[in-house]
Amino acid sequence: MAKDKMVDRVAALMGKPEMIRNIGIVAHIDHGKTTLSDNLLAGAGMLSKELAGNACWTDSDEEEQERGITIDSANVSMVHEYEGKEYLINLIDTPGHVDFGGDVTRAMRAVDGAVVVIDAVEGTMPQTETVLRQALKEHVKPVLFINKVDRLINELQVDGQEMQIRLGKLIDHVNKLIKGMNEERYKAGWRVDAAEGTVAFGSALYNWAISVPMMQKTGVSFQQIYDYNKADDPEKIKELADKCPLHEVLNDMVIRFLPSPLQAQEGRIGAIWHGDKESQIYKSMINADPNADLAFMVTDITMDPHAGEVATGRLFSGSLSRGMEAFVSGTSRKNRIQQVGVFMGPKRLEVENIPAGNIAAVTGLRDAIVGSTVTTLEGMEPFESITHASEPVVTVAVEAKHMKDLPKLVDVLRQVAKEDPTLKITLDEETGEHLMAGMGELHLEVIAHRIERDKGVEITTTPPIVVYRETIRGSAGPVEGKSPNRHNRFYVEIEPLEEGVRDLIKAGEISMRMPEVERREKLMEAGLDKDQAKGIVDIFESNVYIDMTKGIQHLNETMELILEGFHEVMKGGPLSKEPCMGVKVKLVDAKLHEDAVHRGPAQVIPASRQGIQAAMLMADDTLLEPYQKVFIQVPQDNMGGATKEIQGRRGIIINMTSEGDMTIIESRAPVSELFGFAGDIRSATEGRAMWSTEFAGFDTLPANLTGEIVSGIRERKGLKKELPQASDYLSM
Repeated sequence: MAKDKMVDRVAALMGKPEMIRNIGIVAHIDHGKTTLSDNLLAGAGMLSKELAGNACWTDSDEEEQERGITIDSANVSMVHEYEGKEYLINLIDTPGHVDFGGDVTRAMRAVDGAVVVIDAVEGTMPQTETVLRQALKEHVKPVLFINKVDRLINELQVDGQEMQIRLGKLIDHVNKLIKGMNEERYKAGWRVDAAEGTVAFGSALYNWAISVPMMQKTGVSFQQIYDYNKADDPEKIKELADKCPLHEVLNDMVIRFLPSPLQAQEGRIGAIWHGDKESQIYKSMINADPNADLAFMVTDITMDPHAGEVATGRLFSGSLSRGMEAFVSGTSRKNRIQQVGVFMGPKRLEVENIPAGNIAAVTGLRDAIVGSTVTTLEGMEPFESITHASEPVVTVAVEAKHMKDLPKLVDVLRQVAKEDPTLKITLDEETGEHLMAGMGELHLEVIAHRIERDKGVEITTTPPIVVYRETIRGSAGPVEGKSPNRHNRFYVEIEPLEEGVRDLIKAGEISMRMPEVERREKLMEAGLDKDQAKGIVDIFESNVYIDMTKGIQHLNETMELILEGFHEVMKGGPLSKEPCMGVKVKLVDAKLHEDAVHRGPAQVIPASRQGIQAAMLMADDTLLEPYQKVFIQVPQDNMGGATKEIQGRRGIIINMTSEGDMTIIESRAPVSELFGFAGDIRSATEGRAMWSTEFAGFDTLPANLTGEIVSGIRERKGLKKELPQASDYLSM
């Protein structure tokens, strides 16, 4: 019954943006986010107090329960009373495992504030830094919750004095991170401060927490907390949880210090929407105006067996109601909205109308993908696309076990790719395999398991393979690419793209969508000269195509076909048909046939393509392999085993620090060598090592391995085993 009552209370508060808080709970894996979410639900009366802590209510997927980790972001809306007024809190519980970082990035787009959870014993971990960086980039304000304080007292046996010193150090470290990532926000008061009340301490498992405002309210001091935990008596702990319930401390902190949509949207819209600041839609988004045009950003898509696709996202302006028609960015026809609702963990509850400032779940948006802008205003500038912190680096080939399931498999893969944008699915036309590229072994394992369990298609998967990237080390050109009929010729020069420009593209600060003048200035700052910055006609992933020619007839209308050839090479380079990165192609001259018939797609695309392929091989084409940072925590006696394990995998140890009897090893190793690492490190350290990884970019393959790896890739893809020469592409 509590849930039905809850829906009425939620619906009543939806229209008052100043009473709403949209928050995400973020942290490193196993620092206690989901347990914390359960506590908040119990406090709102949606889950019994006894169950909280091990019910993991937001982990509604059986795979999540078996593995004991969160895989998808879960959304819940609840009501909390603070100083006699009711507030609506929309909460998103996010995953902490690095393979599911994409979910965190998308959740950050929907919320205005984040509760960063840190384990008091482990401290800030690599994924904590990653999620904090994501939050600040999306203009989301953090508050801090230090969890598992009971472990400090009972496992590490620290005294009251040292406990305070340790917690103080942790807070300083988080502030140092915030300052390093975004100094102006830090100065504008985004630092976390225990005295002010933006930090809380507690234990999500035992349902208690404390913060400075709570100490003033209840009169419980730090020393008393220490004594309660030291007593090691379950009754005492229960008494503490009754005096200082976690949900009250945390929700009070959220309501008092995190912004409402009215306060937050002004700053956030500037960061995520680059349209005209004088326009009506900009004003209505800043004011979260429920009566204005609709502006809705889709941050997640799930499949509901009965209702079809459910698009969840953040509503910045306007109101959503049943039967409404709206445009989806990137498509021309209108979509009709069928149902509108809010999420309660796994269940979706329908309401009549949802005004601006809320997180909503909508069905009927057939054309929407993650990152789409949904609006009633035709031709509205879409929101900035969501950029992910890491790229897919591991691939498996998927085949249906029974031939009769093949058509179904194609549909299922399309759905899966729509639900999870960090997953890339391609069909290898030569071998007929479906290739699935993801963030890591666990990511792909979970997806494969889901296809079998939810979609009912039995599949077989190959062992994982690494996706390399092709790039060039030198420059070459001009190289001539000529069309099969010899009437069209293109002359291209090729060189590596400047590091600064590549970083800007990666960070999403430069795109072909932004105004030309603004783009040109940014490119020149990053190190391109004026002519090149002016002539840029295409950006494809981290490669650019520049037109340096002057006054060539018919070039404009042929440009689209020339770029088609450029895209084909960038999707699969000449060396091993792997994606390219960091390549700059300059068109320096072109000769075109006057007659449009003789410069059609069949002539221009191959000419453009072959010129670039030959030039890349002349410019010392080589492979880059993906690396991961590996962090290992291990007792000193077992340290030798762990370092030997990393060094035996072509890894480099960057840093070693010791805390007490634990050593923390920071290292980086190629992804290709890390398969099966979990089992090996366990046996090397007698199961005592804790480890985690994060994506660390790409690095050149050692020269002695290049030949062997390229031949291996070519053989797997059914290409000729010999390495290609530039003359193969020029001898037409």
